[in-house]
Amino acid sequence: MKLALGQGYSGATLSGDVEKVLEAERLGYDSVWTAESYGSDAVTTAAWIAARTTRIHVGTAIMQMAARTPAAAAMTAMTLDALSAGRFRLGLGVSGPQVVEGWHGQPFVKPLQKTREYVAIVRAILRREKPVEFSGEYYQVPYAGPGATGLGKPLRSILHGRPDLPIYLAAIGPKNVALAAEIADGWIPTLFSPHRMRMFREWLNEGFKAAGGSAVKSSARFDVMPACPVVIGDDVDACRAQQKPAIALYVGGMGARRRNFYNELVRRYGYAEAAATIQDLYLAGKKREAEAAVPDALVDEIGLFGPRERIRERLAAYREAGVTTLAVRGNLDAIRLMAELVL
Repeated sequence: MKLALGQGYSGATLSGDVEKVLEAERLGYDSVWTAESYGSDAVTTAAWIAARTTRIHVGTAIMQMAARTPAAAAMTAMTLDALSAGRFRLGLGVSGPQVVEGWHGQPFVKPLQKTREYVAIVRAILRREKPVEFSGEYYQVPYAGPGATGLGKPLRSILHGRPDLPIYLAAIGPKNVALAAEIADGWIPTLFSPHRMRMFREWLNEGFKAAGGSAVKSSARFDVMPACPVVIGDDVDACRAQQKPAIALYVGGMGARRRNFYNELVRRYGYAEAAATIQDLYLAGKKREAEAAVPDALVDEIGLFGPRERIRERLAAYREAGVTTLAVRGNLDAIRLMAELVL
């Protein structure tokens, strides 16, 4: 199992956490991943990190597809990969209706089909086999829809990028996870529980089969890279408490009441009553109460918390689940401990 460093998206300010990035590179971490929501963007941060490092791979977890056309995403990926000497990995995701419609001003419809078309265009651009032509339900290259001049022509990238540049997809629902296994090189889950891998494995295997290969053969070439918060301390409850605000945000406030993918995932884990309570409280503006309603058992499922020995023991579940890269989120002490335990 490899280690990655997960960088969250910004709050009111942005630092880049260069000290953590450089320490992760020194310790032998495989990669570092940047994020975006509706503040800082993932690409600028990735470029900034790539310019300050020499060995560690740099990826986006994720670039929101609504923020860029497929061609813009491919251009960005090829450019960052070239300037970092082949160290870039392209992580993509649909985000959710709250951000897609509320921030990017685009309709959130048929995300599976849009993702399939988006990735197909990106791969065609990377391969440079011929000038790109694509006619899908949502994307047309060249554009030939309403308002088109008819002057557009198929083009091939001037820059010769890496044809097999890795593409990762963020996904947590059954159809999205299956699609990631079918068309991507890696999967980025949030609120991942290694104890639920039997459920996830069924979804992944559906995608591997749809891709035309056996599940065993396909999974050997597929990177499972969940985010894993790590908090070290003798007081387990105090460690858990540091993660509860983030869980309450995702389960309670990330999306609308009738469409919150993280809430749905937690329900699938068996926490339906808690998920409903957290959402009710959060949407009523009672964030503290929502955080208090997060079950300790749920916190323990999605991260590593407590003394060193407890973290070492619980880390085994990620290995047993078949996680290939663990994206650590934590302070310098957590980054160093995970390197000691894994690398």
